[in-house]
Amino acid sequence: MTKIHTEKAPAAVGPYSQAVISGGMVYTSGQIAMNPATNTVEAVTIQEQTEQIMQNLKAVLEASGSSFEKAVKTTCFLADMNDFASFNEIYGKYFTSLPARSCVAVKTLPKNVLAEVEVIAEVGE
Repeated sequence: MTKIHTEKAPAAVGPYSQAVISGGMVYTSGQIAMNPATNTVEAVTIQEQTEQIMQNLKAVLEASGSSFEKAVKTTCFLADMNDFASFNEIYGKYFTSLPARSCVAVKTLPKNVLAEVEVIAEVGE
């Protein structure tokens, strides 16, 4: 098992890794709209937050030797299911390979963000 860390995504704020590679797959921790340069949530709207989440996921996937195109499963958490269409609009620009997905509404998310996304993806060629 290989633990992944990149400065291009927010640092883990607890006892976990940004991602772990095992058995040719990368399992990312959930990413929120935290700016890695400032470790703060600056984005306000669901669209802005989703864009930041995708940039964070891109950095973690690249550090793992993977990409959005190699994603096989995502799990998405929304603070408000009324944001589903706006979230999907941004999400769809990145996950063009159409991986399997779960999307659920939750009561609250870390830092009171509007969304969180985790990814399972293939690593390597």
